[in-house]
Amino acid sequence: MYTVVGATPTRTLRVLWLLEELGVEFDHVPAYPQSGEVREHYAAGKVPVLIEGHTALTDSAAIMTYLADKHGQFTKPAGTLERAVQDGHSHFVLDEMDALLWTAARHSFVLPEEHRVAEVKPSLKWEFARSLERLEQRLGDGPFLMGEEMTVPDILAAHCCRWASKAGFPEPSEKLAGYFERLMARPAFQRAAGR
Repeated sequence: MYTVVGATPTRTLRVLWLLEELGVEFDHVPAYPQSGEVREHYAAGKVPVLIEGHTALTDSAAIMTYLADKHGQFTKPAGTLERAVQDGHSHFVLDEMDALLWTAARHSFVLPEEHRVAEVKPSLKWEFARSLERLEQRLGDGPFLMGEEMTVPDILAAHCCRWASKAGFPEPSEKLAGYFERLMARPAFQRAAGR
């Protein structure tokens, strides 16, 4: 049995969503970053943490890759060209979307006030808008980034879009908005987001 440590309004939602899609049992401890419940498993205090047996796994993308590989769903087989393309999509989302959102968050409320630089946010939003254009190119005719099969990078992209909307970042095109709406209409997402 898995235990997921992390509050739903964080990157923990990504892991919860994938576990719901996989249909496996898990426990959820909705702890916030830097809390004692999180630090008990990960000294850095970051979420999510996935506990399996006596091992605590960290970083949402690494956890998702592990789960998808282990259960043989929402991924292409490791060592294949298809997997390399899939991993390229994941890294694109993490580098060109997630990193921009995280930098904005750090300069909004994460860093000590004296280290925040509010002036960086307009350039992050401009760059995010360009990343949305490139994501739309990657999506092509879809319906998912890897064609007919939903995979880990789709969850990463949808989570970033949701985060961006709440953070006042540029809105996606009509095509991308439809893609994100389809993903977030899935019952597994609804169950995960409702935790």
